[in-house]
Formats: sequence, C-alpha cells, structure tokens
Amino acid sequence: MENLNFNNKTVLITGASSGIGKEFAHQLSSLKANLIITARTKSDLVDLAKILQSENPSIWVKTIDLDLSEPAGAQLLFSKINDMGLSVDFLINNAGFGKFCEFSGETYSNYNTMMMLNMNALVELTHLFLPHMKEKNSGGIINVGSTGSFQPLPYQAIYGACKAFVLSFSEALSGELLDTNIRVMALCPGVTESKFMKRANADTSQMKFSSPKKVVSSALSAYGKNRVYVIPGCVNYLTSLIPRFISRKKTIKIVANMFTHSVVGIKN
Repeated sequence: MENLNFNNKTVLITGASSGIGKEFAHQLSSLKANLIITARTKSDLVDLAKILQSENPSIWVKTIDLDLSEPAGAQLLFSKINDMGLSVDFLINNAGFGKFCEFSGETYSNYNTMMMLNMNALVELTHLFLPHMKEKNSGGIINVGSTGSFQPLPYQAIYGACKAFVLSFSEALSGELLDTNIRVMALCPGVTESKFMKRANADTSQMKFSSPKKVVSSALSAYGKNRVYVIPGCVNYLTSLIPRFISRKKTIKIVANMFTHSVVGIKN
C-alpha cells in the first residue's frame, strides 16, 4: 500500500457546505489537495471556495450546486465533472440527512429522499468514480456513516438503517480492493456540530457535540493508516461496542430510552 498523499490530488466532497463536509474541505486544502465541492446551496459553496483559495493560493476549488437526492443527481454530478475535463482521485461521500421522529410520524416521500441521498447517491457515485481509481491503482473513498451504523436507532429508524448499510458496503468494498492501492474507509462519528440536528428537528439539550475539526482530523489520521472504519472519540467508540456485550433486545431498549428524549413533541 502506497503512502497517502493529497498534494495536487483532486478530491470530491459531497455535502461540503457545512459541518463535516466543510471541515474536510478546510483540512484537505491545507494538505494542498484540489477540491470539487458540491451541495445544494450555491452561495454557500462560492463563499467557501473563496475562503479556501485565499488561504491556499496554490490549489484550485470548483463548485457544483445540485441535489444528490434527485434520481439523476449522481449522474449529473459525474457528467458536470467530466465536462470540466477533470477526474476524481478521492471521493468523500458525506451528504446525508436524518430525522428524529416516530416511524409513522414522517411521510414516505421524505424517507425515500433520505434513502436516495444516504444510500443510493453514495453507491452510484462510488460506482461512477471507482473505475478511474482502478485504472490508476490509487486514490480512494471515505463514506460517512455514524455510530448508529453499529446498532438499531429507534426514532431514527430509516437513518440508522441507511448508516448500517454504509458501513457494511464500505467494509465489503474494502475487501474487494485489498490487493490494490485504493483505500475505502467508513467514518462513523457521533453527534457532531453541524446543521444536521436542526434539519432533523431534534431536541439537542441533552446531547454532547463533537467538533467537526476533531472528527475530520481523526478521520484523516485513520485513513492514512489504511483503517477500514474509524469512530472518533472514546465515548463514541465505547458506545459502539454495546451490542457486542449485551443482547440485541436490551440494546434496542437502551437506545430507545436515549433517543425518546430527543424527539421534539414526545412527552416523557
């Protein structure tokens, strides 16, 4: 396995306008990576690109505003990058969203959008960009999962299932690429400072947040060591081990009791 080097490499980051995605952009630009950043809001991307290029004049930053939850979103992004005459060395699948609610309290339409973004777009982008990495026998992918990848998440049932998929998919893909120089890793953070919780309509009064800076720093360190997955933070790591030591039924009860307090509108 070759040493990891982002200098003059092209990195595509989805969901780059805030939180973990935005921090990936900052830290990778400081490592002299060229960036393609994408999200739904054009103004946020343009502002971020200006900051990144002013801080690191030797790199370039391209912005593409689109919605990856749309059925043709991933293919459109791939086509736009090809039209620019660019190729992607590293892919960071970060875009995603969740919702705190009882399962029946959300529309199927919103669940379908969640699954399209959290799973389908991630898989399609991987399928589109991986062949180039194989041709060069270098580069790689970071898929953003969650500590929820390791156990069911009552009151976040679809989000948790999506993130379990992300971990399983990432580990399986890394197994197929063992004899190559292509790295695949799942980043599984706990609750992190971002716009995620506001969109999720969660009561965050009892939550302790990690900083995106620490999460991304841990991710890049683990990626450099060719880890298959990483869980930033000692407490988050220990929490992920709960299903290994107690029954799944008891795990479900523990997680349900934790998150019922975070669903806006449920009285306890």
